[in-house]
Amino acid sequence: MSTTHSERLRELLEPLVASQGLDLEELAVDSVGRRRVLRVVVDSDTGADLDRIADVSRALSAKLDESDAMGDGEYTLEVGTPGAERSLTEHRHYVRATDRLVRFQLHEGGELVARILAVDEDGLDLEVPGVKGRKATTRRLPFGDIDKARVQVEFNRKDAKDSGDKHDDKHDDKHDDKHDNENDNETTKEEEA
Repeated sequence: MSTTHSERLRELLEPLVASQGLDLEELAVDSVGRRRVLRVVVDSDTGADLDRIADVSRALSAKLDESDAMGDGEYTLEVGTPGAERSLTEHRHYVRATDRLVRFQLHEGGELVARILAVDEDGLDLEVPGVKGRKATTRRLPFGDIDKARVQVEFNRKDAKDSGDKHDDKHDDKHDDKHDNENDNETTKEEEA
């Protein structure tokens, strides 16, 4: 069985991200013109501030240089956190979205917008907002009924505590294969002619 480049990169980088106290949520290699972009999305139960992102970015950059996993061509490393309207695909994502408003696409069809109150191994306890002056109701939603789930951005929530939104700032490192110059957390390597 052959593994894809992304799978090999995940095997290389995931232990390093975990050693920094973070989860590797997404990893993608895209082509932008003649350059490649390696996008790495990290998160944790407590979030990831800019200092943690910078630290993990430097560690990933060093590991990639050491392993030559990206080959000889020029590429850019972008490390960030999930955006405000993140998709929920893992149990830990639902736990992190507790007290957030989520739009659910259901397997049986239909859509539900509700706030996550609690998460257990089998599903979610939700608060469904009332419509036209009616009170909110509670509902149980088993994981098996969920096709897709995405956190919704709330601008006017009056009783919002800490919304838990994380920075979506990216820390960039540019790489090629020989020279290394650091300037404000950006590393550039230029290809030899």
